[in-house]
Amino acid sequence: MALRLMGKKRGMTQLFDERGNVVVCTVIEVEPNVVTQIKTKAIDGYTAIQLGFEIVMTSDPRTVERRVRKPRFGIFQKNSIKARRYLAESRLDTVDEYAAGQELGVEVFEEITFIDVEGRSKGKGYQGVIKKYNFAGGPASHGSSFHRHAGSTGMRSTPGRCLPGGPRPSHMGDQRKTVQNLKVIKIDRAENIIVIEGAVPGPTNGLVYLSAAVKK
Repeated sequence: MALRLMGKKRGMTQLFDERGNVVVCTVIEVEPNVVTQIKTKAIDGYTAIQLGFEIVMTSDPRTVERRVRKPRFGIFQKNSIKARRYLAESRLDTVDEYAAGQELGVEVFEEITFIDVEGRSKGKGYQGVIKKYNFAGGPASHGSSFHRHAGSTGMRSTPGRCLPGGPRPSHMGDQRKTVQNLKVIKIDRAENIIVIEGAVPGPTNGLVYLSAAVKK
């Protein structure tokens, strides 16, 4: 697996390319991720690094421990690292170049042209088949009484039941989604900002995961 960093989606904007065309972009702030734990094959059975993101901020520093679970807080204490709100692992072939407490930021993507972005899509609640699956619906006149219904889902006497897995009204959104092959437009190391072409899943200020594109 490739190294995966965490960031916050801050919003969208538009830039102009070298031909003067408008490029719709997403702005992601990547506060430096800190290496909180290194996992090796000898001890853990696989090689990976655990990264922490977003420092837990409190008005009273003595209350930080209450906001982090004890096993996780012990990892931070062991490596003299400020408590982080989010943790994520990146499985790597080798971890020799990493050390606990090391910080990784947007400079990781300076040599990379395309990245994959993973996030949790916006939740839209319980929706019917018209909105969720683009059903056409019934006639809107003459009292058809199924304007926005799914219609019949039944079957003949054999097998005499509704087959599972078909489109039904259900919860929409709030799923982990990955958008692949997004072009890196700009990187600002001073502001910890990376600007990428296109849209990414999730709301403004939502947590996203960035990694080098697998297919490009």
